[in-house]
Amino acid sequence: MTFRNAAIRTFRILAVAEAFSWAALLIGMYFKWVAGTTEIGVQVAGPIHGALFIGYGVTALVLWRVQRWPFMVAVFAGLSAVFPFATILFEAWAGKRGFLAAADGATVQPDAARPGLDDDREQSRI
Repeated sequence: MTFRNAAIRTFRILAVAEAFSWAALLIGMYFKWVAGTTEIGVQVAGPIHGALFIGYGVTALVLWRVQRWPFMVAVFAGLSAVFPFATILFEAWAGKRGFLAAADGATVQPDAARPGLDDDREQSRI
């Protein structure tokens, strides 16, 4: 497995794990602040979510470099970690647009995977 493929796989796994850790942390915060019963949920889920959050962010930065993402794609990857469950939505969006496509030995060109972009280029030649 190449470094690129490993980074993509790690990113996909961390996107889902980060979303689930968000859910666990939200449940823990409910029991701590609303129900007022226990802090154990926050004490356990907080550090787990923190580690997954940092891992997701670092992996997004790696993919920004390795996959040659446009700057705004990297920004959206980072912002998706701030909102609950948005990492899963970003992962699906990026996958559909070719930003998470692994190229064995070749350079990934995400622009080529975007629908409509080639149509604009061909019309400008006319």
